[in-house]
Amino acid sequence: ARHWQSCLKETPEAVEYLKERGIDGSTAKRFSIGYAPDGWSNILDKFGKSEEATERLLATGLIIRKDNGKHYDRFRDRVMFPIRDARGRTIGFGGRTMGDGEPKSLNSPETVLFHKGRELYGMYEARQALRHIERLVVVEGYMDTVALARHGIEFVVATLGTATTNEHLNRLFRLTENVYFSFDGDRAGRKAAWRALENALPQ
Repeated sequence: ARHWQSCLKETPEAVEYLKERGIDGSTAKRFSIGYAPDGWSNILDKFGKSEEATERLLATGLIIRKDNGKHYDRFRDRVMFPIRDARGRTIGFGGRTMGDGEPKSLNSPETVLFHKGRELYGMYEARQALRHIERLVVVEGYMDTVALARHGIEFVVATLGTATTNEHLNRLFRLTENVYFSFDGDRAGRKAAWRALENALPQ
């Protein structure tokens, strides 16, 4: 995460992209936003200097193994959003392309550290910012969370490219009685919001 933060500082087009999306330097710093440079082996070259180190990168989903046994970086030319656990430790990443590349958002895979059905992006930051959480708004993505925080709306979290699970709802309702879902207005967003409501009712 620190490595990608330093890469962001050296990449004017990534900084410009964030500015265009309304995200200033202090917000980027607060969420530890970074940038993964283009290229197939930046992370591998820097952190995979031994077989053991390469295995660790593989286990945490930062690199991918090809059929021939060679490896390459999972995240390339993407703005990087560290996903933190309740104690503020980075357990995964979300990477967003700045251009027309697909997929637009790419998450770390499921690992021993990271389970997307359990984690909510921005939860750590919301708890750091607010002593008492009266309400939480659940949005669809990193950008939504960060943009709202930038404008002083601190009580926002995002699901990580997955439907709102019972575990998500458990965590939300442990912190507050008031949970709002604010998803995109398209068909997929409305469907996701309805499913979230259905999952919330038994709780």
